Amino acid sequence: MLNLLNRRDIWQEFQEYKLSGGHLSKKDERALSEFIESRGYLPAVEKILRGEGFAPPKKTAISKMSSEKKRIVYTYGEDENWVLKLLTYLLQRKFDYLFAYNLYSFRPRKGVRDAVKRLVRTPGIRQMWSYKVDISNYFNSVPVERLLPLLRETLRDEPGVFGFLEALLSNPLVNDRGTLIPETKGIMAGTPVSTFLANLYLAHMDHHFADAGVCYARYSDDIILFAASEETLETNIASIHHFLEDAGLTINPSKEARTAPGEMWTFLGICYQDGIIDVAPASVKKLKAKMRRKSRALVRWQVKKEATGVQAAKAFIRVFNQKLFENPLEHELTWVRWYFPLINTATSLKAIDAYSQSCIRYLATGKHTKAAYNFRYEQMKELGYISLVNRFYQDKNETT
Repeated sequence: MLNLLNRRDIWQEFQEYKLSGGHLSKKDERALSEFIESRGYLPAVEKILRGEGFAPPKKTAISKMSSEKKRIVYTYGEDENWVLKLLTYLLQRKFDYLFAYNLYSFRPRKGVRDAVKRLVRTPGIRQMWSYKVDISNYFNSVPVERLLPLLRETLRDEPGVFGFLEALLSNPLVNDRGTLIPETKGIMAGTPVSTFLANLYLAHMDHHFADAGVCYARYSDDIILFAASEETLETNIASIHHFLEDAGLTINPSKEARTAPGEMWTFLGICYQDGIIDVAPASVKKLKAKMRRKSRALVRWQVKKEATGVQAAKAFIRVFNQKLFENPLEHELTWVRWYFPLINTATSLKAIDAYSQSCIRYLATGKHTKAAYNFRYEQMKELGYISLVNRFYQDKNETT
C-alpha cells in the first residue's frame, strides 16, 4: 500500500473521489490539483518509505460546531496531511469489509443519512425504548498500547503501513505553540487517519450488537440502540458499559439519555418523534447561543471601529451564511449539508430564522423594542441574509 502513495494515477483517483463527493472547497480543489501536478507528495512519501516518519503534530484548540467549548485537534504539515488523507482513503477501502453494517462513520457510501434512514424505518421504532450515549473525548483518549495489537493484526499483510502508523501514534511529542512537549494524545483527533482508527478500535462492539440483532448504530463516538422492553434495554446498556470500560474509555454523562416508547430521541443532532425528524433541541440551543455571543462581540467591534449598525448586521450575516450554507473551511459541516437531507420539517428552522433576524435587527438599530422592526426583512436580504426555511423548501423542491 505504501508504494501506491507514489503513483500519480492513485492520486488522480483520490482527486476524482474528493471532487465527486463535494468534499473540497474551491481553494482546496486548486491546492490538491497543484499538489498532484507538481508531485508535491514525493518528499513526504519518501520519508515514509525511508522509515523516517513525520515531525510531531501541531496541537490546536478549536471551537466545536455551534458551541463555545474547545476541542483539541492535531495537524501535520500541509504536504504530510495530503499524504495521510490518501493513505486513509486506501485503508478505508481495503479494510471496509471488517466493519459491521451498523457503523456509519467515515465509510465509503455510508454516512449520517443512512444511519438516520435505517433507524426511523425500523419496524416498531415508535414502540421501542432507546439509549443514547457519547464517548468522552474518544479520539484523544484511545489507549494506543491497546490499539496497536489490533492494528498489527489488521495490517499483517501491510507491515510497512503498520510500522509507519506505530511510529506516528507512539511519538510522545506534540508541537504546542512552537514548543515540543510530551503528551498523551490517543489517535489524534484532526489527523486524517484517526477516522479509520476510531472505526477499527470499537469494531468488535459493533459486531456484537449486529450479531445479536439489536437495533444499534454508531457514528464514531456517538452510539444509540433500541429495545422492545425496558429490561432488554438495560441488558444492552450494561453491555455497552462493559465494552467501553474494557477498551479504557469513558462515557460523557451529560450526553447519556434513555427514552420510553413515544418519547423524543436524538442522534447526531437529529431528533425523532412520531415520524417527525427535526434538528435536535440541543443543536438549536447551541446555535442560538453562538448567535448571541457573536452579536455581543459585534456590538463591541462596532464601538471600537466606529462602524454603523448596518455594517455590524452585515458582518453577522456573513459569518452565519458561511456556517449555515457555504463555509469554505468546514465545507462538510455546514447546516445545509448536514441537516437538510435528513429532516422532514421546518419547525426548528423557523425558530432559528426568527432568532437570527432578531439579532440582525438589534445590530442594525441598537434596539430590542418594536422599533427594531423598522429594519425590514427586505433590507436584511439586501445585506445577503438567507432564510433557512426558504432554503430548506427550495432544496426539497429541487430534489423531488
